Amino acid sequence: MTKRESLQLFEEKKVRTVWDDEQEKWYFAIVDVCAVLTDSTNPQTYWRVLKNRLLKEGNETVTNCNAFKLRAADGKMRLTDVADTEQIFRIIQSIPSPKAEPFKQWMAQVASQRIDQMQDPELSIDQAIIDYKRLGYSDAWINQRIKSIEVRKELTDEWKRTGVQEGLEYASLTDIITREWSGFTTRQYKHYKGLKKENLRDNMTNLEIALNILAEASATELSKQRDPQGFVQQTTVAKDGGSVAKAAREKLESQLGRSIISPSKASDYILPKSDIDNKTIDNQ
Repeated sequence: MTKRESLQLFEEKKVRTVWDDEQEKWYFAIVDVCAVLTDSTNPQTYWRVLKNRLLKEGNETVTNCNAFKLRAADGKMRLTDVADTEQIFRIIQSIPSPKAEPFKQWMAQVASQRIDQMQDPELSIDQAIIDYKRLGYSDAWINQRIKSIEVRKELTDEWKRTGVQEGLEYASLTDIITREWSGFTTRQYKHYKGLKKENLRDNMTNLEIALNILAEASATELSKQRDPQGFVQQTTVAKDGGSVAKAAREKLESQLGRSIISPSKASDYILPKSDIDNKTIDNQ
């Protein structure tokens, strides 16, 4: 399944969520829900004790819970118990809290917003802007990133039209484009920036995003003109699209006297204010 992690806020407290495109449902980090409802100083322990009790009672909700790798407070990806909306509602019944009903209403609102965004993509973009601002990215970077999302969607739509299969074939074509303009495969690029599970595009500089946009937009236009059929024919288009951005990169680098490909990542250039805001939220 395709999972998209998103950070939501309930009364200024973080709740990590994951949207499953295939099943069209939200999953919520259970330990975050416990933190919201109990104000516990150690929600991990609270959930561990509650989970053991529910398991002993034969609670099927707990038995059927999933575990996804989500970003922890220390920035590392850790396996975390998650539950869908229906499962969370049942778990909430086992947690005495005056916030239970307001939290249920908030969850229903989160679900409703996602349905609205699926029907109106512009709302999804608006939410992405809000999320990036919350994380502390600059307006200039956000504008570039949102444009890159639009360009990427147009490219994948073109791949789909010409018979390319989602998954491995999409990833392979992406690698060809990336390697052609940057000199790195996606994996090598992430390693160069010191990334592990983080999204590469969320850790690109403005110039890197601009070149990636040029490469993917070029591949899209070339595909529309040539009308290749299937993965094999698209590999040539991907390489040619990437070469357009490669030429632009080399010309600019010759004038700058340095490489545009940077080891910088998001933590190196997002607005310092975000660090303060996040620490404030974490301490509440």
